[in-house]
Amino acid sequence: MIGDRVKSLRKEKKMSLTELADQAGVAKSYISSLERNLQKNPSIQFLEKIAPVLGVTVNSLLDPDSGEKNVDSEWVNLAKTAMESGISKEQFKEFIEFNKWRINQK
Repeated sequence: MIGDRVKSLRKEKKMSLTELADQAGVAKSYISSLERNLQKNPSIQFLEKIAPVLGVTVNSLLDPDSGEKNVDSEWVNLAKTAMESGISKEQFKEFIEFNKWRINQK
């Protein structure tokens, strides 16, 4: 069940219900009811808020066997910040290639 998955991921991150709720901008009571399997059908909007905080994708919340790896929430937030600042995928790829080149020059 999705509530069990959320609870497990939250505990792996050593987060309290309050911390998850605050960071995701959702109600603590809703997370609690989800984790206790009282709420079994969360909205996609809700999942989109908690998934990055838990460091996973919405797909992996819905299907833990999807084979997707956990993603560090800090990386997710960094990528979002880059996108919001106007950096294109191509510019980001160029930076990565430049950084690889720079490391190899040492």
